[in-house]
Amino acid sequence: MQASETRLWTRIRAALREAMTSGQHDFTSGSLPRAVLLLSIPMVLEMAMESVFGVLDAFFVGRLGPDAVAAVGLTEALLTVIFAVALGLSMSTTAMVARRVGEGDHDGAAVTSVQAIALGVIISVPVAVFGLIASDRLLALMGAPAAVARDGSAYAAWILGGSTAIFLLFLINAIFRGAGDPSIAMRSLWVANLVNIVLDPCLIFGLGPFPELGLTGAAIGTTVGRGVGVLYQLRALQKADGRIVVRRAHLRLEPAVMLRLLRLSLGGIGQFLIATASWLALVRILTPFGSAALAGYTIAIRIIVVAILPAWGMSNAAATLVGQNLGAGKPDRAERSVWLTGLLNMFFLGGVAVVFVLFAEPLVRLFTRDPAALAFGATCLRVISYGYVFYAWGMVVVQAFNGAGDTTTPTWVNFFCYWLFQIPLAWTLARTMELGPNGVFLAITISESLLAVVGILLFRRGHWKTRAI
Repeated sequence: MQASETRLWTRIRAALREAMTSGQHDFTSGSLPRAVLLLSIPMVLEMAMESVFGVLDAFFVGRLGPDAVAAVGLTEALLTVIFAVALGLSMSTTAMVARRVGEGDHDGAAVTSVQAIALGVIISVPVAVFGLIASDRLLALMGAPAAVARDGSAYAAWILGGSTAIFLLFLINAIFRGAGDPSIAMRSLWVANLVNIVLDPCLIFGLGPFPELGLTGAAIGTTVGRGVGVLYQLRALQKADGRIVVRRAHLRLEPAVMLRLLRLSLGGIGQFLIATASWLALVRILTPFGSAALAGYTIAIRIIVVAILPAWGMSNAAATLVGQNLGAGKPDRAERSVWLTGLLNMFFLGGVAVVFVLFAEPLVRLFTRDPAALAFGATCLRVISYGYVFYAWGMVVVQAFNGAGDTTTPTWVNFFCYWLFQIPLAWTLARTMELGPNGVFLAITISESLLAVVGILLFRRGHWKTRAI
């Protein structure tokens, strides 16, 4: 018995080492559980690192008071629109790169990568300029109280002004994920977060030779960290031993490929814009209930993201496997990878839900000392966690559609579950039925669970298997 356990742990350690290093793995043949493991581990860690950006800001900014936390929450709500566009482009990038790699067309994958980066720059630069000059008006549009708008204007300007770094960080990591080399994407976010971890407290509180910039310091540290992460990514794309190698011959604009990327990304962008517009509406519904409710909601969402983003990373593994196996002409293997990944994601998020329900107050207390904000945050964390088992499957099947290049189906699912269901339900529960912020929290749980059920039913129909990109 002891010898068999030793062999098992030896195999697990070997798999972990293999997953954490770059390599020329073929995910269209061999053991499917092994393929899911090799892709999931670095993707989960990558998304965990992405969540650290928000958690660090919330942790340090929480020491500045509820108004500062509320400013971060409103800025993050605005930033979700940028995330929507960046993620939409990322989905199309992952799908096209994975399909080309599955077909054995590595030059085509490199050309697609260059077009994706070019699109990211073209779209993000105007967004960054607008964010720099209109941050105060954007916060006012979100209904920010005067103190929150005054203290948060510079923070919002730095965060929104760093939109190009956000776009490229998402897009280039999407290239690595589509190529089946997620360990590089993981390391780029490690580098970015290391810079952020050092700069955040130094710039917020004025440690050592750094000036005390308060809330603005948090934004500067985050933006600089993201920029350093992008530089690491660009360097990795030039290395000759990667699955995707961008050479001088690939550095040209290909209008046909760019248009195909744009056309495919429209569904993804619409998909996330619908979802994020719903989140903006929820923030707007919460705002009249005061800074404490908004701060508690912001903190709870940051904690939730710690679990959701790693689970999203596991879902990204399904997208890569679907894209590459469809490119290799193996749709049945693509489908099996989705069911296996969904099962693993369900176990992961189910365990997280238990922790969040049992330890909601201690977790929220790490980010605020305000009793009212603590009460709202703990309730939000518990209520939303009750639907985690459903969320796990919803994320995986949505990413499976996206990995197959079918971004239209999830867009319609989002439209129905968020705009036609979640927003009216949140308003009704919060205002008409007078449940206040608790009604908003409950609406999130119900609508996200509905999305998972609808997504699974549509996925079982199998139309995604014949999608050409």
